[in-house]
Amino acid sequence: MPGAEGFRALRCFKAYDIRGRLGTELDTDVAYRVGRAFAAEQGAARVVLGRDCRASSADLAGAVAAGLADAGAEVLDLGLCGTEEMYFATSHFAADGGIEVTASHNPMDYNGMKLVRAGSAPLDTAGLAVIRARAEAGGFGPARPGGGVIPAAGARAAYVARVLSFVDVAALRPLTVLVNAGNGAAGPTFDAIAAELAARGAPLRFLRLHHDPDGSFPNGIPNPLLAENRPVTARAVRAAGADFGVAWDGDFDRCFLFDDRGDFVPGEYVVALLAEVFLAKEPGARIVHDPRVVWATLDAIARGGGRAVQSRTGHAFVKQAMRDAGAVYGGEMSAHHYFRDFVHCDSGMIPWLLVAELIGRRARPLSALVADLRARFPSSGEINFRIADPAAVLARVAADLGPAALARDDTDGLSLSFADWRFNLRASNTEPLVRLNVEARGDAALVAAGVARLMPCLGAP
Repeated sequence: MPGAEGFRALRCFKAYDIRGRLGTELDTDVAYRVGRAFAAEQGAARVVLGRDCRASSADLAGAVAAGLADAGAEVLDLGLCGTEEMYFATSHFAADGGIEVTASHNPMDYNGMKLVRAGSAPLDTAGLAVIRARAEAGGFGPARPGGGVIPAAGARAAYVARVLSFVDVAALRPLTVLVNAGNGAAGPTFDAIAAELAARGAPLRFLRLHHDPDGSFPNGIPNPLLAENRPVTARAVRAAGADFGVAWDGDFDRCFLFDDRGDFVPGEYVVALLAEVFLAKEPGARIVHDPRVVWATLDAIARGGGRAVQSRTGHAFVKQAMRDAGAVYGGEMSAHHYFRDFVHCDSGMIPWLLVAELIGRRARPLSALVADLRARFPSSGEINFRIADPAAVLARVAADLGPAALARDDTDGLSLSFADWRFNLRASNTEPLVRLNVEARGDAALVAAGVARLMPCLGAP
């Protein structure tokens, strides 16, 4: 690859993955360097490779494959797929690592990569830094023998079988589900799951919206975490009279739910519902959660006889906490859901299937299940602030409110708990933002009062 032998500073390496602007921070030369460096540093003889549907992803994936192959690695090519398919295939094929070329929900002029080690374990910041240094240095030398690219035969069928192993098809009742792939990578994979569900007699009817992969994203970048992107799914659920809706981001490792009224279901309530599901299946199991919004989840875990394990926010931390604790499930309010029996990784397909099963078992609509959680544990939703010195702000808030708190937790940012309300304030791992979440027990007015109390500390009027 041109330029691969000389030093090149790489700004696309982030804390957990690779993301960069096309043409300036990320191109085929960078992708080739990453492939060669990854294979060399992991001692990889076999690597799984997938890509999303962005226009630039095929060329970047081809360059990664060339780098891996020139390092002597056998490349198992998944083609167009979701990140979770790469996670699964890495363990399924006993590969030494996996790479997904994806920018997920980033702007159109970006792309990136997600990387895992053997066993689908995430690369930590230090491991990624070693690969970066090797990729920057170049000087790889001639291609090594033994490398090549072959299709990953049978990968999707094995993935579908694993995903469906989480749900009891006999417990499903007739439901209409509206799915919005956002023209991302989810469509073909969903179709494979839906076909197998039909073959097993599942009484589910699916309505598809923006289903075909299209890297130009004619209906906007798929990122349902943003409130302005939710109305299209909400309206479609209401118009169809669906029992619930599902929307995915670009590489579908996150899924977002809408109830039968078309209302968006906040992520913390999805975590609580999934904790309930798993504790019904495996009483006494450990459940991992992040510190941002916790009371609904802790209540579900306590009622289910489980054991709660708190982790820092972020996929690498949650996955490690799950491995350390032997947890069956881990959830973040940001719509990342992790499963022990899915190689300790996150999936955007397993959660909605489990919710469909729960609706069948409880014989109540999703809106009723969520309304109960909203009433007992109202929350603010995440409020973001651009602040130059997050550490100083957290220290100021701790000094101001800390003396009156009943409990303080510094696992991730600052969490202070009072008699009937609590908050978490933390600096983002990926953006220059401070994020605030406030929750209460049974009183939405306490949430509003808590937000109002914190606003002056955060420089807001």
